[in-house]
Amino acid sequence: MTGKVAIITGASQGIGDGLVAAYRQRGWAVVASARTIKPSEDWEVITVEGDISEPATVGRIIGGALERFGRIDTLVNNAGVFISKPFTDYTAADYATAVGVNLTGFFRLTQRAIAEMARRYGGHVVNVTATVAEVADSGTPAALAALTKGGLAAATRSLAIEYAAYGIRVNAVSPGIIQTSVHPPQSYDGLGGRLPPLGRAGQVSDVVDGILFLESSRYITGEILHIDGGQIAGH
Repeated sequence: MTGKVAIITGASQGIGDGLVAAYRQRGWAVVASARTIKPSEDWEVITVEGDISEPATVGRIIGGALERFGRIDTLVNNAGVFISKPFTDYTAADYATAVGVNLTGFFRLTQRAIAEMARRYGGHVVNVTATVAEVADSGTPAALAALTKGGLAAATRSLAIEYAAYGIRVNAVSPGIIQTSVHPPQSYDGLGGRLPPLGRAGQVSDVVDGILFLESSRYITGEILHIDGGQIAGH
């Protein structure tokens, strides 16, 4: 083992699941959190089931990391929800869900994790935002994503400056259209003109590789790395 510990939220599938495997391959211990997640047979992986917007879930994540491994080196705020509707069709429940997971969960968990990192003068936070929060598309209305994921992008820069003196880096990745196991491959065929300049959807491995790049690049902080096939550049 490297002796390092990563917390990864939204870890039961897709990008989160890929990140758990990637960090373990690098010899890191992992605390994997999701609303529903199976227990791990790997002693170096703790799974925490629960709603990330709930304080009790955050407490179990931080407590589990410290009790078993004694430290927190990296937090990847990967958990997120995307609800696409015309703005006037959003319900109070839609708003509560998006804000609860995308912002409240991020706020509570990151606050606790950074406090632990600051005691050791070192650490890394990676936030997963979304290019759709920056590139408006009438075919994919995304006001709640713009509000919440856009907030993560702003907080990334703010925290990077605030905690640089503590040796804590804060970065983000901003994925575009990423193909995951949640949707069948053929569901991406009809995107047509909505595909980015590279002409295809990205893969989970593209996002994982981007996060690992930021992990190993010790001189990068406050960066928002777009992994979107040129979507942001095309606008």
